[in-house]
Amino acid sequence: MEIGKIVGQVVSTARHSKLPQMTFLLVDIIDVDGNVLAPHQVAVDSIGAGLGEWVLLIRGSSARMAHDTEVPVDLSIVGIVDQITSGRESLYTK
Repeated sequence: MEIGKIVGQVVSTARHSKLPQMTFLLVDIIDVDGNVLAPHQVAVDSIGAGLGEWVLLIRGSSARMAHDTEVPVDLSIVGIVDQITSGRESLYTK
């Protein structure tokens, strides 16, 4: 899993038949301090994440399995981060 931050939305009206009614969001892959590691990745969102939120991401075959059917995707949003802690130190709080 990776941590990402929602930075935008991608709109695609013409798409593969196995991608109906899926929302595409633009995410930056980040570290726990919010530093961008990989900018501008497109992820499928099925949980309703919003702009600026930190999210949990999965890639590859796991990203396809996160949906009810086999879909041609390689990055999926599977959670919205509420808090990140290490020991007693809070690294991120929503």
